[in-house]
Amino acid sequence: MVSPFSMLFFVTLVLGLMLCISSDTWFGAWVGLELNLLSFIPLVSSSSNRYSSESILKYFLVQVLASIMIIFSALFVLMMVNLKMVFSLSLLLKLGAAPFHFWFPQVMEGLSWIQVIILMTLQKVGPMILLCYLVYDKWSLIMIFTSAVVSAIVGAMGGLNQLYLRKIMAFSSINHMSWMFFAMILSEYCWLLYFSVYCLLSILVIMNFYFQQAYHFSHLVNSSFPLVPKIMSMMSLFSLGGLPPFLGFIPKWFIIQEMIFCNYFYPLLVLLMCSLVTLYFYIRMSISFLTLVFPFSGWVMKDYGSNKIMNMVMVMNFIGMLIPSVYMLY
Repeated sequence: MVSPFSMLFFVTLVLGLMLCISSDTWFGAWVGLELNLLSFIPLVSSSSNRYSSESILKYFLVQVLASIMIIFSALFVLMMVNLKMVFSLSLLLKLGAAPFHFWFPQVMEGLSWIQVIILMTLQKVGPMILLCYLVYDKWSLIMIFTSAVVSAIVGAMGGLNQLYLRKIMAFSSINHMSWMFFAMILSEYCWLLYFSVYCLLSILVIMNFYFQQAYHFSHLVNSSFPLVPKIMSMMSLFSLGGLPPFLGFIPKWFIIQEMIFCNYFYPLLVLLMCSLVTLYFYIRMSISFLTLVFPFSGWVMKDYGSNKIMNMVMVMNFIGMLIPSVYMLY
């Protein structure tokens, strides 16, 4: 049961996000980010989770540091000194992009799956859109380009040795941010397409973990979970990893073509190699759905049978199979 206070803070969170993306001044965008921050903190506070207080403190301190950097850069812009690079650094810190990713997996570890969805989707919209405005600045472009390459490597290498699903999703998000940064550099349409598909697939995968109440890799070994949702969950993981011909491959294919057209061959090679590494731990998770069986489960699953709509939405992963290849050449 969702409490009225949670609904209130969620509404103010969305209102802060709308203020941030619709403002025509940097001050209005900063106010929107702060309203978004102050609304998110009560949403992640939970008396039943002993790790939530630590996550709230880490998230708050990092976001306050980024906000101070925004105010600092804005003051120097008023003095006719170009410090847009500092503004870009603060937005990268808010996103948790590499090399400023140190807080992101730790905060994710102390959140519930519903709160993880908000952090991985809604909380990225405002800073991402503000970064779109800074791509045209030379030094900001260099920072975004460098962060994209580093995020691809960190997201791929960081998720290899992880057994906690929330940390795996955190490093997966860092890796996907590298694709979003390059899509942002190429065109806003590519970024919007990739971000929309990323949000959809992330919600599908995380809701599957939520229904299973799975937080550790060993929790996926569950024979009592229905077979069809297992298969659909496996396909969702493949799609999130960008395996063709699923839906997650379509925006990556567009970005690959645009990067080839713009002669970004070496960054593209890094992205593709790191995507193979991320696909490895997606496949490692998906194999446990079907091959490993443990007859006695010690955790409680949510009622999956009443969530028929999730099964219908998971079928959207197969949309990529229905798109003719001729349309993917343009």
